[in-house]
Amino acid sequence: MQTIQFRYLPAFLAIIITLFFVNPLNAGKSKTFHDFKVVDIYGDPFDLAQLKGKKVMVVNTASKCGLTPQYEGLEELYRTYSSDNFIVIGFPANNFMNQEPGTEEEIITFCEENYGVTFPMMSKISVKGDDMHPLYQWLTQKNENGVMDSDVAWNFQKYLIDEEGNLVKYFPPRHNPLSEEIVSWIKQ
Repeated sequence: MQTIQFRYLPAFLAIIITLFFVNPLNAGKSKTFHDFKVVDIYGDPFDLAQLKGKKVMVVNTASKCGLTPQYEGLEELYRTYSSDNFIVIGFPANNFMNQEPGTEEEIITFCEENYGVTFPMMSKISVKGDDMHPLYQWLTQKNENGVMDSDVAWNFQKYLIDEEGNLVKYFPPRHNPLSEEIVSWIKQ
């Protein structure tokens, strides 16, 4: 009966560990949007993997901003194209001049009563700074998303995500959500 000599044991174990724990098929693969889990505005878990196969627009929102009327265009975009595998997701954020000071309950009441918002709204998060939410770290850092760096300039910055969960493009806050460029992307 042959036995493995102890001098070969460290190399043998290293090979086994490498094969077991390192999957060469995923080596160097970036995270996608679908790898994140967030919490919706009602406090329930929301797994972004459930959006596989849909185009997504992610928007940081605020109730007391000069751009707040964009809720109307975002809702129109969502209602018009949701049957075409498109979804808008709002992330309230209070990062810019205290323009989203409300609680989740106050935010959803404001959105529903003033703009008839039906697209999914998530819990309030931070979209910049030391307490930036991990999803926004992914959206804004090329080393995370594999595509581009960006800074969230203000409320209502728009990020476009393709059906596979890859970042495609972003638009500055003042960009109209109903612009031809965005609508064409949704339709293609």
